[in-house]
Amino acid sequence: MDISRIRSRFPGLGGGTTLLENAGGSQVPESVANAIRDHLLNDYCQLGAGYPARDRATETVETAHRFMDRYVNGEGLGRVVLGSSCTSLMHVLAGAVGRTLQPGDEIVVCEQGHEANIGCWLDLERLGASIRWWRVDPATGSLGLEDLRNVLSDRTRIVAFPHTSNLLGEIVDVPAATRMVHDAGGRVVVDGVAFAPHRAIDVRDWGVDFYAWSTYKVYGPHMGALFGRFDAFDGLQGPNHFFIEDDDIPYKYELGGASHEGCAGLNALASYLGDLCGDPGRTAADLDHQGVVRAFERMTELEAPVQTRLVKRLLEHPEVRIIGPASDDVSIRVATVSITHPRRTPVEIVSAAHQAGIGIRNGHMYAHRLCAAMGIEPEPGVARISAVHYNTTEEIDQLMDVLDPLLA
Repeated sequence: MDISRIRSRFPGLGGGTTLLENAGGSQVPESVANAIRDHLLNDYCQLGAGYPARDRATETVETAHRFMDRYVNGEGLGRVVLGSSCTSLMHVLAGAVGRTLQPGDEIVVCEQGHEANIGCWLDLERLGASIRWWRVDPATGSLGLEDLRNVLSDRTRIVAFPHTSNLLGEIVDVPAATRMVHDAGGRVVVDGVAFAPHRAIDVRDWGVDFYAWSTYKVYGPHMGALFGRFDAFDGLQGPNHFFIEDDDIPYKYELGGASHEGCAGLNALASYLGDLCGDPGRTAADLDHQGVVRAFERMTELEAPVQTRLVKRLLEHPEVRIIGPASDDVSIRVATVSITHPRRTPVEIVSAAHQAGIGIRNGHMYAHRLCAAMGIEPEPGVARISAVHYNTTEEIDQLMDVLDPLLA
């Protein structure tokens, strides 16, 4: 599909605002919204009751779980747990790990991370965990693998870190970090929220133990998802009711069950991904991981020139500081770009965009500790511009034409 056809699938893009705040939540294809509506109007009933509408609802939820397993290339390797958000799922996982802690067990948290993958692990200190920090370079915010090596030990249980910082846009070498942690005998919990809207997830290739993302930032309903390997779940006890067996995954970790209408929306995403990869007619029951990969390769092709235009036009202003790599290389970063300016506050920059009908935002982006480490006041923080595959270079020019006089 070309960009005009792609944009026509997203009704929200025609709402009068130029949407360049996609890191906070993407738009959804009309098919996703329609599937949610259809489920609520026709199959809105509890699972397990044994009548036709119940059977359809059950199949919707089970199909969504199987689709998400294939979506991340985790089929047969582990399961995807669905919840209301990544923050809630991380707390569920940390609680399960906490019940297995021994005195002196070490948990490594990452200064670059979103608070969703930090605070829940810090809470385990009260249960006897020893907290260690994988620190960033305060000048760049980047992570060094040798810095990680230096905080690992034979007591390391968990290392929690982001795949991509939702403030920096920089891509972390997840396979290399994972191998290092595994060599030390630990397990990794990777926050993929800022990576997942831009590239395909491949938990099998990367070797990760747990991997989380937000489906509402990846063109789907407002839910969170957490993949876990079977061997990583082994020995843990999820918080759901006592009569649910520990190996009944994902149900043991889905308090109250997954959103049924959300699952209907996730299933409908498959048809959009199939169209995007040139294989129309795909469904959640038959779109394989290679189809997902091809769809995201197409997204990267579309996003690359948008990212290049944004970085190029920002670099025309010597006083603008790009927080993160000042590069348009899609192997290094995604199209989430944060900036500061010595004479213009983030609030001023964002307000100018808003007055012109362009949606961006400012703040610490839940990377409060990263801002502090880099000497950035968490409030007002940074001004962040975040594009995805349905954005255009014309939209970047529209934004920068507004900001140029302010930044000059």
